[in-house]
Amino acid sequence: MSSRTQWRGVATREENSHWRSVARAVAEELAVDVLERERAGTVPRAEAALLKRSGLTTLLDPAELGGGGGHWSSALIAVREIARTDAGIAQLLGYHYANSANVAFVASGEARDAWYRRSIENSWLWGDSVNPVDPSLTLSPDGDGYVLSGTKRFSTGSSVGDVILVNAVVSSGADEGRFAFLVLEAGHPGVEVQDDWDFLGQRLSASNTVRFADVRVGPEHLLGFGTDEWFQALLTPAVQLMFGNLYLGIAQGALEQARSLTNARPNAWFLSAADRYREDPFVQRLYGELVARTAAVEALADRVNEEYDAVVARGTEVDERARGDIAIRVAQLKVVSSDVATDVSHRVFEATGSSSTASKVGLDAHWRNVRTHSLHDPVDYKKLEVGADFLLGIRQPLSLYT
Repeated sequence: MSSRTQWRGVATREENSHWRSVARAVAEELAVDVLERERAGTVPRAEAALLKRSGLTTLLDPAELGGGGGHWSSALIAVREIARTDAGIAQLLGYHYANSANVAFVASGEARDAWYRRSIENSWLWGDSVNPVDPSLTLSPDGDGYVLSGTKRFSTGSSVGDVILVNAVVSSGADEGRFAFLVLEAGHPGVEVQDDWDFLGQRLSASNTVRFADVRVGPEHLLGFGTDEWFQALLTPAVQLMFGNLYLGIAQGALEQARSLTNARPNAWFLSAADRYREDPFVQRLYGELVARTAAVEALADRVNEEYDAVVARGTEVDERARGDIAIRVAQLKVVSSDVATDVSHRVFEATGSSSTASKVGLDAHWRNVRTHSLHDPVDYKKLEVGADFLLGIRQPLSLYT
């Protein structure tokens, strides 16, 4: 395909509306027992199957190969909508989009189409094992393939993914030093997924540790190698943009649940002139602030989502400046979305009262989820990234975080 991108132009209002509706239907089904599932923290196999049945998992895939033919804006909106109800499953979907998109960013020609066909026809959900700050994996040449050894934590979707995307640097031989993208199907010999995801939040994201015990990797598992193309470097802004939409959805979900709880509260504080809490001016002022700040984040997210659509549509014609510009815009969203979501999910308790801290209510899940995931990479460094660009025109070196 020309410029090696299937994403053309930007998403239409109709497209975004369609996928938002699909995501809302999924969220409604998840809402039935979200609290029980979140508390249990079991492997989300049924939830993964629901995502696949809905068609959301092929949203970004090329229409001519059987995919949904959608844009990133639509995919990001889907993540946001599900995050209102179940942030762990929203993370699972968002990482699937990022992982499967490596087919477009890394593979090319007939290999690209072949990977897409396999993914679409087999309804793959893509997990990963790519955490760049974990101890490095060893990828050693072995005949016409490699042997992969080592351990990676925080491998989202690893326990439910039909395939796992793995990144590793070739240790020796003709390709020594090259950054490899590998795709291993579930059950691949030597791939051991540990059942150790037991964290404060995002309990349904299936972000387990994966151990690779002398795993034989054949040429058929190699998606491609890292290059110096600016198009390939667009993957990191896509991941960070997904984070911004995830956090926004969590904030919106916290506000929605808190509103229901506040409206249901009887009476009012004894010093208040109001008859009920929802009529108290202090309660209304609090919601006014939190709703307005969240709406501002939503406006920025919608704008940056569309800007990303336009940049990724340029494919291999993307240059350093365009990639840098969109990375800064995404960093701006990351800063405000993480700060606002953390604050909103915390402060809503001021309007819902002590009864809303009961375990059976589950209002705490929103805060636990955003507090857990917002530590993925320090937001202070995103603030630094934005400030250095604004003051000095200096941009951070490329990495899997910037």
